[in-house]
Amino acid sequence: MAKSKALFIGGTGTISSAIVRELAGRDDWDVWILNRGNRASSVPTNVHQIVCDISDEQDAKKKLSGMEFDVINEFIGFTQPQVERDYRLFANKVKQYIYISSASAYNKPSASYIITEGTTLANPHWEYSRNKIACEEFLMKKYREEGFPVTIVRPSHTYDERNIPLGVHGKNGFYQVIKRMQEGKPVIIQGDGTSLWHVTFNKDFATGYIGLMLNRHAIGEEFQITGDEVLSWNQIYQTIADALGVKLNAYHVASEYLSAVGDKYGFDFEGSLIGDKSVSVVFDNSKLKRIVPQMQTTVPFNMGVRICLDYVLSHQDCQREDPEFDAWCDNVISALEESKKLF
Repeated sequence: MAKSKALFIGGTGTISSAIVRELAGRDDWDVWILNRGNRASSVPTNVHQIVCDISDEQDAKKKLSGMEFDVINEFIGFTQPQVERDYRLFANKVKQYIYISSASAYNKPSASYIITEGTTLANPHWEYSRNKIACEEFLMKKYREEGFPVTIVRPSHTYDERNIPLGVHGKNGFYQVIKRMQEGKPVIIQGDGTSLWHVTFNKDFATGYIGLMLNRHAIGEEFQITGDEVLSWNQIYQTIADALGVKLNAYHVASEYLSAVGDKYGFDFEGSLIGDKSVSVVFDNSKLKRIVPQMQTTVPFNMGVRICLDYVLSHQDCQREDPEFDAWCDNVISALEESKKLF
């Protein structure tokens, strides 16, 4: 039986790498990735690599000449011109084009805290999300008018062993927050910490995603893929502290305040918090599970965070300190404590 042929544009990120690894270990897929080759050492040896910057459309067209794929998987398409380029490259050459959008594209707060694929798309707070919406609209228009075989996938907060999910962190990512926990310093949590959130380990996400590949019921449809576990942000931070074996010193700050005082430091909390993480969301994954019944949570967060911490604390390259963010946290907390003395 002939193998199905999949091309991943990107293929080495948090989400895509788990899918590539899973497919590379199977006998029914021939896996290719197209990227600039900067992380070649992390790619399974039986995966074919096309080294190319896809933003150079003419070079990509040349290197893809004569090649056809059953599934194109677009993981680094962030703006409409980028998916328009993909359409030019792959129209009439593929059985399915899967586009990674984002659950941040949903209007929040929505009419219901339970999010389905039919929830309105709108995000006035985050340009990233608005660009994803524009990409979706272009691709679905091509499906409706020309039969372009698109499937839209909307991940929420997906993590792997190198990334610990947090609400508030600096430009260097999560590690400085972990360091503050270890040092017994207060850690900022947006709002009162009671809003609900999904965190999904990339291995579980891969199960749902692979189930959509060459699935005829997925063509022309949108799917959100998240785990089933729902946690408050207080629970997320407490689980991290428990795994570290330290006391959590939580310091709650309104998202609007964080956005206002973080802006001049380049911390985009308006987009990431007000436009996304500060609102309770519970994702209804029943549409996905109807056609991918094997989708389930096998790595709950209390297990996933220990996998992350074991990896991060044993790999120096993951321990990116952020003194600017650390000082900013101290200043925010100090300012709020001082303001309490005025009353």
